[in-house]
Amino acid sequence: MRVSFASAAGSEHKPNEDFVAVSPRVALVLDGLTSPPELGSGCVHGTPWFVGQLGTHLLREATCRPEVQLADCVAEAISQVADLHRDTCDLSHLGTPSCSVALVREGAHTIDHLSIFDSVILLDGPQGLHALSDLRVDGYAQQEHKETTRHRIGTAEHQQAVSRLVAAQRPHRNVPDGYWVAAANPTAAYNAVTGSVPRAEVSRAAVLSDGASCLAEDYGLTDWAGLLDILETEGPDELISRVRRAELTDPSGERWPRYKACDDSTAVFCRLDSPESAGL
Repeated sequence: MRVSFASAAGSEHKPNEDFVAVSPRVALVLDGLTSPPELGSGCVHGTPWFVGQLGTHLLREATCRPEVQLADCVAEAISQVADLHRDTCDLSHLGTPSCSVALVREGAHTIDHLSIFDSVILLDGPQGLHALSDLRVDGYAQQEHKETTRHRIGTAEHQQAVSRLVAAQRPHRNVPDGYWVAAANPTAAYNAVTGSVPRAEVSRAAVLSDGASCLAEDYGLTDWAGLLDILETEGPDELISRVRRAELTDPSGERWPRYKACDDSTAVFCRLDSPESAGL
């Protein structure tokens, strides 16, 4: 699996809350959920620390234990990171640091994938292109979401609406019949969207935070196949540049209503050789 990737913060004034990591057989992207300061998190470390720790532990688990199911790898990584700050932080807080997870792993016969929350996995090959994500959150706080679209980005009204949306979503997070994020509860791993595809059916793949997938998913400036073509021919940096150029034409979110003028953006592109040439 040949891999290229790029990641960029959405603002020069805030740290990048995305995390990307790859090994010869694994590619993963984590996208930290922004916590409005007024709502608190119960954690003294913050989201960038959390996604860095979880991503590092998860890459090790998924790479060093290829025989273990991805859900078990994610559950173990979540448990390990929870243990790191259980004594200093309130892990029961509804706003405890959390993130999406999008993960692919190449095996001898399959490409295994796992998604928690809204990051996107694209798998393309002779049988067609498949876009995989977990959008169960869209079923909650719909009225609060609509309210965010009524105000221009950068206004106090918009920020207050986003804060009310997050507050309305949180009670539905990581509970039965709710939606799931990677946080302190390893049960989230067993509520992920998972699957396996025969390896011969995948020739190229991408793993994207929503700050990169938005070029196709939200802005409609290309489709999934076109996005993969950009990644393959021009690279992940160019994909992120196209996202930024689009956002600069609509800084207040009038054309494309959204929560931030620019979100953290991360993209991984994977080119898979035939099993024979890969030596599998």
